[in-house]
Amino acid sequence: MTAQVVVRTDRQRRMLRRMPWWIAALFLVGIAVLWIFPFLWMLSASLKDNMEMFAGGLKLWPSKFVWDNYARAWNDAHFGRYLINTVVTTVITVVIVTIRCATAGYVLARYRFRGSKLFLGVLIATLFVPTGYTIIPVVKISMQLHLIDSLGGMILALSGGAYVSAILLYYGYFRQIPRELEEAAIVDGAGFVRTFFSVMLPLAMPVTATVAVLTFITTWNAFFLPLVFTFSRPDLRTVSVGMQAFVGETATDWSGMAAAGVISIVPVVVLFIFLQRYFVEGISGAVKS
Repeated sequence: MTAQVVVRTDRQRRMLRRMPWWIAALFLVGIAVLWIFPFLWMLSASLKDNMEMFAGGLKLWPSKFVWDNYARAWNDAHFGRYLINTVVTTVITVVIVTIRCATAGYVLARYRFRGSKLFLGVLIATLFVPTGYTIIPVVKISMQLHLIDSLGGMILALSGGAYVSAILLYYGYFRQIPRELEEAAIVDGAGFVRTFFSVMLPLAMPVTATVAVLTFITTWNAFFLPLVFTFSRPDLRTVSVGMQAFVGETATDWSGMAAAGVISIVPVVVLFIFLQRYFVEGISGAVKS
């Protein structure tokens, strides 16, 4: 039975190798089109009025380009201000999370102390805890510290999560680096801080780019914490919370919401395009064993 499975697998591999390259290319292009179609539809909807948006179905090309949707989203819905709030919050959160997770991953990977394996196991177990369970204690602590209704409090709340996946990425990457590099730095008189920031962290640049992209996307799309922290301060809203401005008591401005969605997603797409090479290198480098 095993021999038959092996023979069948070899036949399938030979068939795949004989397949013309253009068939594989067409298959991949089809998958790419299906994957990107929702974004293309949202881009198309942002240039239509509400009537054509629903009457046109899946048609992508608008019969009339309505550029006022973007002006309405930027000025009337105050998305210019929300975008600045989101950029400030996201950039600072990415810096804090990157340094914190890199330090934690470095210590777990390079140092052995009593209970390190237990700590790592508990850290991994927190991956199965739903994110919604942590909102109430975070908000309660923030209220006691008088951090509600401020960008600083929201940044601390967003950057104070576990971010276990980021720590594990650094953990897997730092474990592969030869210890001779640290020993050479110690011989040169470098302490823990200098060894980490001058030697180890620059070597982990692919993982840093990966963690930065993942944290950027998570923070940029965060909704519940920014909603709570800006409930009585609409001027501090982020773009995800600002989407509520298009939902009225009697009607919803769907085309304006689509334009706001395009505005909010463009920075994420641009960042990923510039860092995609490092993103792939970081993921592949961290999972090697």
